[in-house]
Amino acid sequence: MLLTVLGIVAFAAGLLFSIAFHEYGHFFWARKFGMRVPQFMVGFGPTLFSRTRGETEYGIKAVPLGGYIRIVGMIPPAEENESTRATRMRSFIAEVRGAALDDVRPGDEGRVFYAKPWWQRVIVMFAGPFHNLVLAVLLFTVLLTVVGTSVLTTTVRDVPACVLPAGAVTALQDDACSVPLTPEGQTCEAGAAGCALPQQSPAAAAGLRSGDTIVAIGGRPLDPTAYDSWTAVQEAIRTSPGQPLDVTIERDGARQRLTVTPIPNTVYADPTDPTEGTTTAGYLGISPSVQLARQDAAAIPGYFGMIVTNAVERLVEIPERIPQLFRAAFLGEERDPNGPIGVVGVGRISGEVFAIPELTGTEKVSTFLQLLASINLVLFLFNLLPIYPLDGGHVAGALYEKARAVVARLRGRPDPGPFDIARLMPVAYLVAGLFVVLSGLLLIADIVNPITLQ
Repeated sequence: MLLTVLGIVAFAAGLLFSIAFHEYGHFFWARKFGMRVPQFMVGFGPTLFSRTRGETEYGIKAVPLGGYIRIVGMIPPAEENESTRATRMRSFIAEVRGAALDDVRPGDEGRVFYAKPWWQRVIVMFAGPFHNLVLAVLLFTVLLTVVGTSVLTTTVRDVPACVLPAGAVTALQDDACSVPLTPEGQTCEAGAAGCALPQQSPAAAAGLRSGDTIVAIGGRPLDPTAYDSWTAVQEAIRTSPGQPLDVTIERDGARQRLTVTPIPNTVYADPTDPTEGTTTAGYLGISPSVQLARQDAAAIPGYFGMIVTNAVERLVEIPERIPQLFRAAFLGEERDPNGPIGVVGVGRISGEVFAIPELTGTEKVSTFLQLLASINLVLFLFNLLPIYPLDGGHVAGALYEKARAVVARLRGRPDPGPFDIARLMPVAYLVAGLFVVLSGLLLIADIVNPITLQ
């Protein structure tokens, strides 16, 4: 229990630091460009602690799900030609604009956000997510080159003696390879039509054994503990159904060359989406061993690129995974381990990692660093979405303002002035509402039906 609490507290501290570091990126450049920043807060809700130094109040709030700095003049005054026709939407925008401009004091005219050049506003809003990117790169670098990360190595863990049909009733039997089966995996009488002993696995037929280390495949040398070597082995096998494949292994300190012939196997084209149909891929019959290994510094760009690609794919998939998340939270459906998870769920996993007695201290630190680095990467990607009120929305607004000014100049027209972000406030409230709903759904699912390492 103490180790579990330690893991949760460590993650919470790391998350709070990540949020504060994000906000410091905004804060540093806002002050650098002469903007007035009256508040720097980590968290939302009731204030637990605050202290005012200079013109800024620094504090920690009760709900550690984000943070903010308040820059004076985020919303510009109404344009001169703005319609004064009374509508509910215009009244709402005017109310928001008025509340924002109430912060502007005499003497702040040159220190308001909207009066600064577009490029300064881009830097200020981009700096927060960029700090998360810096932290993610730093953590992943320490993870890979100093601590080490769990990788699927090219050392063979298991070599099944035979190939069993999917769902074979004898799969758990010690003598499974000597029991005749139908193509559907049911036991049958030897000699009957469609009844035969399971086929010997291609790996066993080629002489591969548990403990062999593959050091080259198809003429390509491999580093057994490189993060992408097992992926290279898989790809070579999958793309060679029915074709001989040269494999160099290391066994008991000596190297041997073997020729394996993967058998054709029908698999889903996309394992995560059965609706994409099936395709034919090679099957050999080996599984990798897992090992904690350090990587060369040269592997960092490729590894980080892979992590970014996976993170983007997961973010894009969130909308389509929400229905399953709802069923898991309220209807008792099994939680999708590849679905979205909230900070409470990640904190719970951090606690589990610290409490698993089979893991070494180095393995626990490795997993913790990976969790924290991944959180920072997600914060970077999510906050750069060009949607107001996210940082990316402000960046997009400033870039649009610059593009609009360039077009006006080319047409010989006057500069239209600052982009009126207040007009996007209805969108901001809608996005914020959706985010609150999703956060609440994740919170409920993480409590009642959590994703666990078990």
